[in-house]
Amino acid sequence: MDWLQVVVLAIVQGLTEFLPISSSAHLILVPVLTDWEDQGLAFDVALHLGSLAAVLIYFRKDLLGMTQSWVRSLHTRQLDSDARLAWAVLLGTIPVGLAGLLLKDTIETVLRSPIYIAGGLIVFGVLLGWADWRHRGTRNEHQMNWKDVLMIGCAQALALFPGVSRSGITMTAGLLIGMSREGASRFSFLLSIPVIVLACGLETRGLLMTETSVDWLAMLVGVVVSGISAYLCIHYFLAFIKRIGMQPFVIYRIILGIALLWIFA
Repeated sequence: MDWLQVVVLAIVQGLTEFLPISSSAHLILVPVLTDWEDQGLAFDVALHLGSLAAVLIYFRKDLLGMTQSWVRSLHTRQLDSDARLAWAVLLGTIPVGLAGLLLKDTIETVLRSPIYIAGGLIVFGVLLGWADWRHRGTRNEHQMNWKDVLMIGCAQALALFPGVSRSGITMTAGLLIGMSREGASRFSFLLSIPVIVLACGLETRGLLMTETSVDWLAMLVGVVVSGISAYLCIHYFLAFIKRIGMQPFVIYRIILGIALLWIFA
């Protein structure tokens, strides 16, 4: 890879991991549209590690409180708001973990074409737009019940299909159950942590089973650039949706989906 490819892919990963526009779709499409060679599994792991570092740093105070309360709940059997949120993140990850184990091969081979990606961008973009347009919710991430967590967790499993967007579908589900835009977004970001950890674990396992050379400098630059762009994305996205909402991302998804259908259909 040349340095332009390294920086572009890192920025794309960092931004799209947390925006409701599908990071997997963009990482698949960038090499297709630019005719770049595939960046390889090792670089994908590096980019995800950068995104993981960003969300851990941004929510470090929340995560510290959640961890302390979660550990305490194991001994006292009593749940405060932070402990409930920690359990919600863990339980909300189970559906996507099970679905990933069952459907991994199909998703990585059959459903990675630009046509399927375009369909996912348009259909789930319209759903996000409708949920955001009708939303009247005020609940935050601490005010969910277990049915809410199950619904968002099951919705997250759909994000295994390229074009759906993990952040987009979890935010959509959050809006549909009556959460505020900020609450749905914050829970979506927290829910990304175990998902990225699982994804990096699976990708690292695949990397260890292959004999490939690793460009360590390119990976380091990818981690740093992806992390910085992801951190900025989280910060400005949470401020942006308070005033504007989700509709600009819905419009972008629909335009991108239509463009892909026009190019590849």
